[in-house]
Amino acid sequence: MCPPISTPILYPSFTPLAKISQPGADQIRLEIPAGLAGRYRLAQLDDYLGLPRQSFHWEAPVELSLTAKSSSMSIPGTWGFGFWNDPFSLVMPSSARSLRLPTLPDTAWYFFASPQNYLTLRDDMPAHGSLAAVFRSPGWPAVFSLAAAPLGPFLLIRPLARLLRRLGRRFIAESSAALPINPAEPHQYRIVWEQSRVRFWVDGKIVLLSQVSPRGPLGLVVWIDNQFAAWLPGGQLKYGTLENAEPAWIEITALRINGQPISISW
Repeated sequence: MCPPISTPILYPSFTPLAKISQPGADQIRLEIPAGLAGRYRLAQLDDYLGLPRQSFHWEAPVELSLTAKSSSMSIPGTWGFGFWNDPFSLVMPSSARSLRLPTLPDTAWYFFASPQNYLTLRDDMPAHGSLAAVFRSPGWPAVFSLAAAPLGPFLLIRPLARLLRRLGRRFIAESSAALPINPAEPHQYRIVWEQSRVRFWVDGKIVLLSQVSPRGPLGLVVWIDNQFAAWLPGGQLKYGTLENAEPAWIEITALRINGQPISISW
């Protein structure tokens, strides 16, 4: 069970020269500097710093709402906001109880990805652009990721990588929709995550009704970075960081969870 929290608190994380600021009383700005490919740049707010996944705060039903705009229509890398289980991190704080191994993804979020990304195991769903997206994985213990580690080298063999990608669809359920919007303009976003479905709204109109609902508990995250990842239908794996010629930023206003404003721990 995740512990109840009375007032959500977000904790900042950022790489050198990235910035997180509050230009207004109910406004947050996350910015990464201009730079070349080959160096990771991140500005992130989340509420699960140092926590083991079983102690993440959010279970269905829960509602997230905010207004957001970005510095351009397509920022090199990714940005977004919503709920996830931080599946790809390896966190080993001083307490063994806080050990966090990589695992399979559970998400309900708005995800904005530049064209270098290909972030679906399916061939009939959008792989990049402006997305509302849900992933649900089996509730396997994260220690299973260690048992699967020997499969890693096979991902470099393209026919086997194609096979593993198809097999992944049997275990990871997905639901997503492309958003016909310009994210550089302000839009109102809303997620209602329920036990058996997730509903997404943009500017008061429903854009995705997903019968796929992630497993909790999940953490709340808002981020912008210059990273890309792709597992292409042909089996190719690509991963890295991108050049952004100009500083890139997102502005968030009226961030609410279950109707409550969210504070930042500086």
